[in-house]
Amino acid sequence: MATIARPAVVVPGSERKSAGLWQNAWYRLRRDRLTLIAFAILFVLIVASLAAPLLAEHVFQFRFEQQDLLKGYGRPTLDPPAYLLGSDELGRSQIVRLLYGGQVSLFVGFVGAFVNLTIGVVVGLTAGYLRGRVDDVITWFITTLNSIPLLFLLLIISAVFSPSPLTLTLTIGLLFWTGISLYVRGQTFSLREREFVVAARTIGASTTRIMFRHILPNVLPLIFVLAAIDVGGIILAESALSYLGLGIMPPTPSWGNMLSNAATYFVRAWWLVLSPGAMIFLTVLCLYLIGDGLRDALDPRLKTEK
Repeated sequence: MATIARPAVVVPGSERKSAGLWQNAWYRLRRDRLTLIAFAILFVLIVASLAAPLLAEHVFQFRFEQQDLLKGYGRPTLDPPAYLLGSDELGRSQIVRLLYGGQVSLFVGFVGAFVNLTIGVVVGLTAGYLRGRVDDVITWFITTLNSIPLLFLLLIISAVFSPSPLTLTLTIGLLFWTGISLYVRGQTFSLREREFVVAARTIGASTTRIMFRHILPNVLPLIFVLAAIDVGGIILAESALSYLGLGIMPPTPSWGNMLSNAATYFVRAWWLVLSPGAMIFLTVLCLYLIGDGLRDALDPRLKTEK
């Protein structure tokens, strides 16, 4: 006797409704443990750096410029807690200076990335949408700028002007925008001929509105990926300049100049090299992992796994 198959019963709420790009991205990101761990570590580093004055006053009870010449090159110890990571040649607390150095290095990285992101997006949208002579001039300028090694250009600028942290941040931001600009330009080329852009142009939408209200939202998700990678690259650039003695100048601490100073007496106090080097490595690694995780989450070609 034939068995009649019963229709499958769908429990309300068990099926996953179709969602947009951001909902799908968040769905994937929540299941990417490595990216979430990288986010958590980076968040802790940022909070610890922002809370440096409070930690220095209430926990370590040691100012970042405070010196004790009798305790120079001190080994790591818990007595007092300020020397948890040792002390430098002037007896200054390594961990307190590391926290304050994080403020400078992270400020340079994030603000510099914001500057180059803003310039790169505007220039890329303009070149990709207007095309013609505007695109030719912008492409020529980007090609010329890319032909100059950026590290050597930064070295020349730092040697001539001896920039402050803010000036160095703006300088790096003004020189690192070309990669994002070329990416946005290429994406705009393909998007400007899509149906929704043609429709907006047909009903009389202005050029600015089409670029920033119709094209930019479709480019923005993957720009976040490039921005996360750029922050790591800018932190490395600042560290390289400080290591060469042309970045953030003492007594203002940054991870780069702390690493440079510690390298000069590596044989006598090798432990002083580890902490700033570890902070640079850990921050850049987290940013690269976040960038890779965002790329996987925001890629519309990837199907959401159930």
